[in-house]
Amino acid sequence: MRHSTPLPFDANDKPVIWTVSVSRLSDLFRDITLEYDSLATIEPINLGFDEAAKHIRERLATERCDAVISAGSNAAYLKGRLSVPVVIAKFSGLDVMQALARARRVSDRIGIVTYQERLSELAEFSSTFGFDVAQRTYVTEEDARAQINDLKAAGIKAIVGAGLITDLAEEAGLTGVFVYSAASIRHAFDDALEMARLTQLESNRSRARGAVVTDTLRAKHGINDLRGDSAAMETVRQSVVLYAKSPATVLIQGETGCGKELVAQAIHREAPRTLGQNRPFVAVNCGAIAESLLESELFGHEEGAFTGARRGGHAGLFEAANRGTLFLDEIGEMPLTLQTRLLRVLEEREVVRVGGTRPIPVNVRIISATHCDLEQRVREGRFRADLFYRLAVLRLTLPPLRARAEDVLPLAEWSLKNALASLGARPHPNLHAEMAACAPLLQRYDWPGNVRELRNLTERLALFLAAEPLQALTPAFVLSVAPELAARPAAALPQTVPPHPAQAERVSDVLARFGGRRDAAADYLGISRTTLWRKLKTEG
Repeated sequence: MRHSTPLPFDANDKPVIWTVSVSRLSDLFRDITLEYDSLATIEPINLGFDEAAKHIRERLATERCDAVISAGSNAAYLKGRLSVPVVIAKFSGLDVMQALARARRVSDRIGIVTYQERLSELAEFSSTFGFDVAQRTYVTEEDARAQINDLKAAGIKAIVGAGLITDLAEEAGLTGVFVYSAASIRHAFDDALEMARLTQLESNRSRARGAVVTDTLRAKHGINDLRGDSAAMETVRQSVVLYAKSPATVLIQGETGCGKELVAQAIHREAPRTLGQNRPFVAVNCGAIAESLLESELFGHEEGAFTGARRGGHAGLFEAANRGTLFLDEIGEMPLTLQTRLLRVLEEREVVRVGGTRPIPVNVRIISATHCDLEQRVREGRFRADLFYRLAVLRLTLPPLRARAEDVLPLAEWSLKNALASLGARPHPNLHAEMAACAPLLQRYDWPGNVRELRNLTERLALFLAAEPLQALTPAFVLSVAPELAARPAAALPQTVPPHPAQAERVSDVLARFGGRRDAAADYLGISRTTLWRKLKTEG
């Protein structure tokens, strides 16, 4: 049956569809692609699972793709790891019957192996037509291989399944019968085209509503900025893609410097267009703004609401983030009085400006972050329990850098190259080997400031390397620039070891020395501005 003709697209704006397969399904994809060539720009990606996910995520940072078509376990793997829609090609009941008929010509002993779920209709079909069919399911490739070996041991001669199954069956010396038909693949292509059409319509509506926001309200970082090949970071990226699909609140927990705002921006950018991908991303640090100002910043104020109130009033951050995302960093530092107001906004989905009476409806997705144990603060009565559960529908804990030591070296090399580039300097041709020689020094350090501290270190190194182009990146040189790396993890330091000279000073004294410039004082102390603010409050 020939596919139905979808609604036409602008010739200069054809949908972009990528097909993903490493099995014989690739041949069927290629054949069907020729029929859709005038309707879409279609490109095959002959990779699978993790390799395919990484390849597509990297390309999505700079390229457009409206839909991905894949099948079976490969499609299921990609669906939970990509922000772009994944259309799963499914075989029909007719496909199964035709495949069983072909298998019957080979042997009366037939097996069928499907991904995750058994075919419930097959038992009735087998009894009606006298087929002896052994059903098995699999989740991983190793699982599929084990099921096929088990069927072979039971005397099965022909196995029906998708590409991976038929390849493994033939590898085991059995006959593999491919279950997909051209009609089923055409149906997947039609679904992908329809999905692209709906995406395009939504994009046009967004432009008509003036949804394109200024760069100051855009999330500048995406999932490709969450670097690291460790299992812990792959779990974080999977969570980002999954959480991006939901409008529910997200609570991100992690130590200072772990990249909590980076993750929040990635969740925002990975969201479908209908959830705010092209909408405002507004961030506020609840621990860096005085309590008297934070209320006005969040909720806005009317003219004359207080001394110094802006003439004509002022829209708050909730209004600025309408139809987008509001990121509340260091939410644990929010005063109890404002927690009550925040809870009401979340429940009523409307704000009332300071000094005003008129409720203003807002549609905002809330992502919050904290370095502290909010549940402990709830027990201590310092954070409202009802607000905590409102903010923590979805939770994500970021691993500290010391918990993913295998990421330290590639992160350091990548960050150093960027720091050199920003100074107009080129890295040494043998930088990778030089970094490898420094691996023991970098990996045994505890990194209390996490990725932010690592980035600061590479910027310091880049400054020296740019000034001395012939200087080799040796462990001795790194230690001369960053003597703190010689220290053992903080927990193992004896009490007699004096603190770092800069950190032994009072924060208020350092701030005064730099004329009240918090960014300069924080850089001197090697801490974030948020930590600087907390230390100031502790000293006060």
